[in-house]
Amino acid sequence: MILLTCFMMQAQAQSKQDDVSPTGKNYWKGLKGEDSLKISRVWTASLVLPGYSQAYNRQYWKIPIIWGGIGGLIYGGYAGNMKWMDTGENRYKNQRAYCYAGAALIYWASSLDGVVNYQSDKKIIPARMTIYSAILPGLGQTHNGHYWKIPIIYGGLAFTTYMYNYNSAQYQRFREAYNALTDDDPDTVDEFNGQMNASQLQSYRDNFRRQRDYAVVYTGLVYILNIIDANVFAHLSDFDVSDNLSLKISPALLNEHKYAYQPMKAPVVGMRLNITF
Repeated sequence: MILLTCFMMQAQAQSKQDDVSPTGKNYWKGLKGEDSLKISRVWTASLVLPGYSQAYNRQYWKIPIIWGGIGGLIYGGYAGNMKWMDTGENRYKNQRAYCYAGAALIYWASSLDGVVNYQSDKKIIPARMTIYSAILPGLGQTHNGHYWKIPIIYGGLAFTTYMYNYNSAQYQRFREAYNALTDDDPDTVDEFNGQMNASQLQSYRDNFRRQRDYAVVYTGLVYILNIIDANVFAHLSDFDVSDNLSLKISPALLNEHKYAYQPMKAPVVGMRLNITF
């Protein structure tokens, strides 16, 4: 019991030590190769400062590509927006959208690239699998070898997305009908041509709005469960589930313990139980 308590205290102290947040000095030493950071710290830093993980991984040639790509596309989106405001042409509006989407894609790819190229002695890092599934749902499951889970994850996301779109469209429909029916303008006609009263339209409107909000919650749950699953099974990857598990029962001579208040007794015949794992 004493040894167990000491071990638990030591583990808690080590956990507290690991949880200490690194300072800016540690991040700077990491860039110079004088200090090591956890993969989660490197990834977080790359979200704040794109290119940090590439510098930490000593892949400096990627940094100009990342910054040049993001900066150029943001400028292209800004220029397209200004031209769209001047001319009203949709092609400039599309240019703005494509450029901003491209900049976001480069930012996303840079964060993923930093995690992929992080060097470690461990074959599977639970934090890496967690970040994989956070960046791209199902990617952590792929590296854990659980390919069969990917259709379940994307099936769940597709269903909740469909649920959101359907209920959102119906909510807009009944909201417009309710507003048209309750409008003081006599020329305004609702979609249902008076087949429903205001109370019924309001009830349908509120119900579809509630289901739309639930869809957002369900989508978040699927996404979070995908991350948890990747983390948990990455931790279990080192757990021995091979066939090298055995149970052996054999006869044996058992020596009784000698206590101060008991005389020494001869060994007795019994059964020995050996478990190998």
